[in-house]
Amino acid sequence: MAPSYSRNWSYDVFPSFRGEDVRVTFLSHFLKELERKLITAFKDSEIEKSGSLDPELKKAIRDSRIAVVIFSTNYASSSWCLNELLEIVNCKEEFGQIVIPVFYRVDPSNVRKQTGDFGKVFDETCLKSTEELKIQWKEALTNVANLLGYHSVTWGNEATMIEAIANDVLSKLLLTPSKDFENFVGIEDHISRMSELLDLESKEVKMIGIWGCSGIGKTTIARVLFSRLSRHFQGSIYIDRRFIAKSMEIYSKSNPDDYNMKLHLQENFLCKILDRQMVEVDHLGAVKEKLKKMKVVIFIDDLDDQVVLDTLVGGDEWFGPRSRIIVVTKDKQILRGHGIECVYEVGLPSEELALQMFCQNAFRQNSPPDGFMELASEVADCAGRLPLGLNLLGSSMRGRNEKYWVDMLPTLRKGLDGKIQKALQVSYDGLERKEYKALFRHIACLFNGDEVDNIKLMLADSGLNVDIGLEILVDKSLIRVIPSWGKKIVEMHSLVEEMGKEIVCAQSDGEREFLIVTKDVCEVLEDSTGTKKIIGMSLDLDEIDELRIHKEAFKGMRNLRFLNIYTKHWKGVRWHIHEGFNYLPPKLRLLRWDGYPMRHLPSSFCPENLVKLEMQESKLEKLWEGIHSLTGLKKMDLLGSINLKEIPDLSMATSLETLNLGYCSSLVELPSFIQHLKKLNYLEMSYCENLEILPTGVNLESLELLILEGCSRLKSFPDISSNIIGLQLRQTAIEEFPPNLRLENLAELDMWRPKSDKLWKRAQPLTPLMAMISPSLTRLVLSDIPTLVELPSSFQNLSNLEALCITSCINLETLPNGINFESLDFLNLSGCTRLRSFPDISTNISYLYLSGTGIEEVPWWIESFSNLSMIRMRKCKSLKRVFLNMSKLKRLVVVDFSGCGALTEVSLNESPSAVAMATDNHHSKLPILDEASSSLREFNHIPNIQLNFINCFNLNQEALIETQTVSYGLILPG
Repeated sequence: MAPSYSRNWSYDVFPSFRGEDVRVTFLSHFLKELERKLITAFKDSEIEKSGSLDPELKKAIRDSRIAVVIFSTNYASSSWCLNELLEIVNCKEEFGQIVIPVFYRVDPSNVRKQTGDFGKVFDETCLKSTEELKIQWKEALTNVANLLGYHSVTWGNEATMIEAIANDVLSKLLLTPSKDFENFVGIEDHISRMSELLDLESKEVKMIGIWGCSGIGKTTIARVLFSRLSRHFQGSIYIDRRFIAKSMEIYSKSNPDDYNMKLHLQENFLCKILDRQMVEVDHLGAVKEKLKKMKVVIFIDDLDDQVVLDTLVGGDEWFGPRSRIIVVTKDKQILRGHGIECVYEVGLPSEELALQMFCQNAFRQNSPPDGFMELASEVADCAGRLPLGLNLLGSSMRGRNEKYWVDMLPTLRKGLDGKIQKALQVSYDGLERKEYKALFRHIACLFNGDEVDNIKLMLADSGLNVDIGLEILVDKSLIRVIPSWGKKIVEMHSLVEEMGKEIVCAQSDGEREFLIVTKDVCEVLEDSTGTKKIIGMSLDLDEIDELRIHKEAFKGMRNLRFLNIYTKHWKGVRWHIHEGFNYLPPKLRLLRWDGYPMRHLPSSFCPENLVKLEMQESKLEKLWEGIHSLTGLKKMDLLGSINLKEIPDLSMATSLETLNLGYCSSLVELPSFIQHLKKLNYLEMSYCENLEILPTGVNLESLELLILEGCSRLKSFPDISSNIIGLQLRQTAIEEFPPNLRLENLAELDMWRPKSDKLWKRAQPLTPLMAMISPSLTRLVLSDIPTLVELPSSFQNLSNLEALCITSCINLETLPNGINFESLDFLNLSGCTRLRSFPDISTNISYLYLSGTGIEEVPWWIESFSNLSMIRMRKCKSLKRVFLNMSKLKRLVVVDFSGCGALTEVSLNESPSAVAMATDNHHSKLPILDEASSSLREFNHIPNIQLNFINCFNLNQEALIETQTVSYGLILPG
């Protein structure tokens, strides 16, 4: 018997089955799983079946490495299936074809002995055949049924069985990747996604890119793919950097576009893929000439040279039908330059998979051993989910005791492993122009996570082409540009950022352009040793307890453009600033100094180059004197500067878009210069408790969001632009609105706990509000309006409302039918104690908060609220009955009726089976009750639900429990 691996195979798997039993169920899912794993199965859809085996089908059986025989009740009703089985047994005996039996809803012993229903069907088929053939069929059935296989009855889940069979096939095909990749967690997900792009069924030639940053697993994916694909092609080759370097070594000093170099490269390539000692190449059409009729698979890994790609795989027409070319690179421009549009971007693994990768290398298992969970998670975090980092860190920690792990953590947090940095720096070193490297360093040291527009503004005077530079950095996999809330954000992986900072720190002291190491920054500020080379400084105040600043600390840094002294935790720093401190560099574009300890900025400071001024929680009383040309200033943020008494004249800050004066409680007024800020779109003055009046100049067409929350002395509301989108007036003392105010674009209005009664002491307190807002409103918050008895009929005009919050309106009795808006997703009427009827609202509602209302019943028709995920009705003293059809409320997660002392009846009809937890008033656990009838397990797709009936003392617990039918936690009164 010849060993099976010595043959040339057309298929990996030949499935033998009875179509009427399994084609649209088991078989379709099985074939899909094989396809997902890049296992080629024969499909008989184009063969017309007759009584005897078609030669084409017989050839397909013999050309398959594995036969999967799916026995079902009616398998033996087909002489065709039985003849297939004979051929499969012949192949098994002749050349060792692997056979895997699957017993699908049929007893293996019935197949083996031809008994039961299977035997009856078999006997009927044998009536139409010869005795000799019957004996052959019986022997074949017994032979295959005696093999180790899969019995569907022993598997609770068919999908799990199918996956197990597919994995068994994969193992038997000897396709398991080499040990270099055996622990690459998540590889099958990558293979599955690549299989869709490869589309092996297509007759077209396809070129596909695999793109991502260094260390993310591109080569591993490519190697595994190659090991699985190569057997399906007439020619296969895996080209890596060593192959290219060896082919080009004698030409290394010549022009990279050298003709002879290209000929030599093609010669080596053809020798390898054609498996020949020598191939004569005298023109660059040789690859096309030799391979245009061959089905080939070509992998080119770690490619960074466009010439190599053009030389080896010029175009689709160079290769035969069904050929596949896979190009692996860190540089997307190489793919784009060759016209490769089908690209698989390799992303970072999830946190769960990242931890699993780390554990495979550190512990040789998928999860940490006892006592190492927290440590393993912290160390894995240091790798930033980058597979290369996870593998290297894991290997370095293997076999170490707990003390070693604890001792190593501070070191791991501070810097990169040398091997990781070397791998990541390849892309940086490959940047062709100095300006692209400079842009990369700016982002790594200062602007990671910032908006593209902001980076462009900050670097407008730098001479760097930011637009082109960002494209290059994206192509090189050094950054990503991701959309977020209508903005474009630059995102650099934490390890790539660390690599960039290491590059900067490696510069000599006199040449260093960024100061980013805490120790270095503190020394420079204390000793005044900064140089003109420094353009950026960043200091995390959370890393120090005190900071000493020399009076001439910034004198030597006259080219400083970016000063970023920041804190995230506001733990407090002891400042020691020399009294003579009176200089900040005039070229500053970014001035962020959290907790600035002085009463004003240096008198000599010229702020005219500023783009962003951020000085939260400062001790400032004023910024500067006089008027400055601040045409580049985009943002001023003085949040929490409680001593600030005046704002400088900003009338020339004509580009200002954001002004944040929140919690500047010493401010009494907003100056009239505001009328000149034609581009201002965000104005915050929350909790400016001494602010009494706003100037008429707030009527700015560009203003979109105005926040006046907590301005408890503000009584008069200005005439603002109709373009405003958001208005927050919580806890203000506003007594009236301008009579002609029309907020046509208003989307959000928040008037929680108004301080003045004047506006609301009328029969229809919402009338002035309804007059000024338009149907564009999506979110409305009102609170504590004691005169509100009902909502006006004009409420029905708010057809776009998504969230409505009317709380603690103690006299509100009814809601109009007109608020049945399809868009309404969130409703909070808590504290409306006189509201007795359950609101008639849209069935699209997701969140219902009705605590402290006078509602008496949750009606049965709530079952139509198919999107409902939460209903909270705490302390509803009049609530007596609740009807919840849990089988229809499939998105429901939280049901809270705690403190409803009058509740006596709860119906949870047709809800799935319950595990009930009883607790007393202090939530101490009582015994868990038994699960209800297993006959209702068909509902087990419903998510777990937390039901809370604590302090519902009149509730009949036994009656409630009997209504349960799927698993959720039930908290009952003790």
